[in-house]
Amino acid sequence: QVQLVESGGGLVQPGGSLRLSCAASGSIFRINVMGWYRQAPGKQRELVAVLTSGGSTNYADSVKGRFTISRDNAKNTVFLQMNSLQPEDTAVYYCNANLIGAMTFGISDYWGQGTQVTVAS
Repeated sequence: QVQLVESGGGLVQPGGSLRLSCAASGSIFRINVMGWYRQAPGKQRELVAVLTSGGSTNYADSVKGRFTISRDNAKNTVFLQMNSLQPEDTAVYYCNANLIGAMTFGISDYWGQGTQVTVAS
């Protein structure tokens, strides 16, 4: 089985910064894509940023220039550095991994439990 464990959420003032981490563990052969999604109250879950094993990135327009996604392949960990946070960034942030399992070599998506980010003065 595979687990994604997130950390780094919290309360921050507008203009502040937070860094989220997500570590994948378990029966993993290879991780194809890791990324972050978020869901605000009353809204659908949306993509924030993703990073492929080849180093390609994709960001939501709303976070371009403020958020940076990075990855430690050796530790199966993805990070999201969030700068210039605004109240509209308030949401539960979920880590996602698209990976090949080491037992069946099938491709599956896994989700973390979510971490709350609140931006308020």
